[in-house]
Amino acid sequence: MGLTIAQKIIKEHLISGDMSKVGSEIALKIDQTLTQDATGTMAYLEFETIGIPRVKTEKSVAYIDHNTLQSGFENADDHRYIQSVAKKHGIYFSRPGNGICHQVHLERFGKPGKTLIGSDSHTPTGGGIGMLAMGAGGLDVAVAMGGGAYYISMPKMYKVNLTGKLSPWVSAKDVSLEILRLLSVKGGVGTIIEWGGEGIKTLSVPERATITNMGTELGATTSIFPSDETTREFLKAQGREQDYVPLSSDEDAVYDKIIDIDLSTLKPLIACPHSPDNVKPASELTDIKVDQVCIGSCTNSSLADMLKVAAILKGKTVADGVSLSISPGSRQVFSMLSECGALADMINAGARILECACGPCIGMGFSPNSGGVSLRTFNRNFEGRSGTADGKVYLVSPETAAVSALTGYITDATTCGTAPEITMPEKFTINDSAVLAPASEQDAKDVEILRGPNIKPFPETKPLAESISAPLILKVGDNITTDHIMPAGAKILPYRSNIPYLSQFCFGVCDKTFPERAKEAGSSIIVGGINYGQGSSREHAALVPLYLGVKAVIAKSFARIHAANLINAGIIPLTFVNEADYDKLSQGDDLVMSDLYNSLASGEFTLVNKTTGEEIKLVGEFTQRQTDIIKAGGLLKYTKGE
Repeated sequence: MGLTIAQKIIKEHLISGDMSKVGSEIALKIDQTLTQDATGTMAYLEFETIGIPRVKTEKSVAYIDHNTLQSGFENADDHRYIQSVAKKHGIYFSRPGNGICHQVHLERFGKPGKTLIGSDSHTPTGGGIGMLAMGAGGLDVAVAMGGGAYYISMPKMYKVNLTGKLSPWVSAKDVSLEILRLLSVKGGVGTIIEWGGEGIKTLSVPERATITNMGTELGATTSIFPSDETTREFLKAQGREQDYVPLSSDEDAVYDKIIDIDLSTLKPLIACPHSPDNVKPASELTDIKVDQVCIGSCTNSSLADMLKVAAILKGKTVADGVSLSISPGSRQVFSMLSECGALADMINAGARILECACGPCIGMGFSPNSGGVSLRTFNRNFEGRSGTADGKVYLVSPETAAVSALTGYITDATTCGTAPEITMPEKFTINDSAVLAPASEQDAKDVEILRGPNIKPFPETKPLAESISAPLILKVGDNITTDHIMPAGAKILPYRSNIPYLSQFCFGVCDKTFPERAKEAGSSIIVGGINYGQGSSREHAALVPLYLGVKAVIAKSFARIHAANLINAGIIPLTFVNEADYDKLSQGDDLVMSDLYNSLASGEFTLVNKTTGEEIKLVGEFTQRQTDIIKAGGLLKYTKGE
C-alpha cells in the first residue's frame, strides 16, 4: 500500500510509535521550530528551565510580529529578552517589522519534506511548500528545541481533489471558505488534509499557503500540498532553489476520506460572524454597509495578494465612511510594493498602511467602531477578537475586501467587470539584514539574558493528588475558543509573560467574575461542550487556569492543541462517556473524583456530583507518557525528571 505525502514525512521522522495505527501516539523528530512574541517569551522561559545550553534543531527562529504596539515598556522588554535568549541559545531572531512569522518563514526558511512546529496555530502555512508543519504549545516547542520528540496522535488522512481553475475575482481564500463550509470548524479534527488533483497546478505557493493556513480553522493537525515545479519556481525566486525537494503521494495511497472541489464552480464567499465556518456567498450579503476593511494577516499578505489589491484600488478612492488598513506580510513584500509603485496606488486610494505584523488580526490596534462591520482577509472572526466586543467581523478574500472598500457595501466582485491582471516577478528582493544570527557557541557563554520586570516565572505546579474535590467553577457551551479562555488584544497581550497579572482576564468574554471566584475556590473544575479550546495554540489558555487552581476540564470533545496544552500544564482533560450527562452538571456543583492514579491507568473515571448525588462516567485515553506527565504535575517537571 502506497503512502500519502504526510505519511512519507512521518515515516522519515518517526522516532517511536506505530504510524499504521490511527489514533495511537507517535513521536517525531523536529527539524525546525518557530515562535512569535506573544507565546515566545513563555516558550523561552521554559527552554531555560529545561537547562539545555543550545538548540538542537536544524533551524529555530524567533519572530517578533504580535506584540509590536509599544505603548509601555512591557512589549519592548519582552522583545529584548527574546533577542538575548536567541543570541545565547542558537536561535535566529527576526526583528520587529521584518514580518509575520508564517509569511517570512515561507519565504526564507521553510523546506519541503521537513518537519516544523511553531508556538502558533497557523504554523501549517508551511504546508504550502510541502512541509509537515504543525501548531503546538510553547512547552512542546521548547522540548523540541532541546532535541526532544514531538508527540501527536497518528492522524487520519483526508484528500481534497481539485479540478478546474479559479474564475476571475475568485481566489484561494474562497477555496478555504468552501472547505470550511463543507466540513465545519471541527470537521478536520484528528486529520491531515492533503490537497491534490490537476487543479493544484493552477495555484501558486502563496495561494497554497493561504489554504493550508486556513486548514487550522478546520481543527486539522495540518494541511499539505505536494512539492512540485510550482514549489521549485517559488524557491528559485527566493534564491533558495537548492532547498527544493520533489514530494508527492504514491498513486496507490489510501485516504480515509476524499473530497472533490471543482475550482471553476466557486464564487466569492464570506464567513459571517462569529465563526469561520458560517459561510455564505457574497452575492447574498450585498445590502450590508461596511465600516472597516482590513487587508493582511498570515493568511493573505503575500506579494501576490498585495499586488491584486493595489491593482483594484489604483486610481480610485475608498468610500466615505470606510476605514481601510493594509498590512504587508513581510519587509520583502513591503519593499517590493514600494519599488514597483503599488504602494503609492494603495496610499493614494486612501488606505492606511500598517507595519508588517499581525496587528488587527489579534486585536492589536485598528479595532472597528462599536457595532461596526469589519471585512477582514484574516483567518478568525471570533467574538471580541477584534478588540471591539460587539464588532461584526466577516472573513473575505483580498479581492472582495478591496472592491467592498471602494463601494462601501459588501460587494460580489464578479459584478465589477474585468478583473485586473498582475505580473509576478521572476526574482524576489532578498535582504535578510533584519534576521539576526545567534552568537557562536564560544561567544554565547558571554551573552547576558536581559529580563524586564514584567517577566514572571512559569506557574508553580504540583504532582497529582489521589483525588480532586472541587466546585464546578464555570460551565460553558460548544466551540469555546482560546480567545474565550485567554483573550488577545492590545490591552492584554503585553502581559503574556506575566501569568499572575494575565489571570484577571481569564474567561472575561464568558464571565468576568471567573478569576476572582477561581482564586477564592482554590481548586476547581471547568465543564465545556463540543470542540473545547479551538483556535490559537496559546498555552496561556492552560497556564492561566493552572495558576487559578483549575485541576480538570470536562468537555464533550477537545481541540487537539488545547488538550495537549492542558496535559502539559498538569490539568486533566476528560470527556463524557454519555454526552447527555453534560446536562446533569450545573455551575456551583460540588464535584469529586477519587482513585485518580488507577483511573489514569484504566482510562475510566467516575465523577460524583455531591450536590445532586449523581455519578457520571468520564473517559480519558492517555498514553503512559501522558499519564506520567499528569502525575508529575506537567511536562516541565516531567522533562526535568522532578
